[in-house]
Amino acid sequence: MNYIETIKEIMETNNLSQEKLAKILSVHQTTVGNWLRGIKKPNYDNILMFYEKFGIEPNDFFGIK
Repeated sequence: MNYIETIKEIMETNNLSQEKLAKILSVHQTTVGNWLRGIKKPNYDNILMFYEKFGIEPNDFFGIK
């Protein structure tokens, strides 16, 4: 699973819109949209927030086994 699929799964599992996820992660909604379209990748601080808020390990976030 790549980071785009991981973000979509987090949003679906937690019933989050792009706007709600952006608020949780303290980023702009357009940033979340750019992640979902593959325009940008989350940076280190964003990945740390995914871990803190949702328990997603960085390796799992990017599908590294």
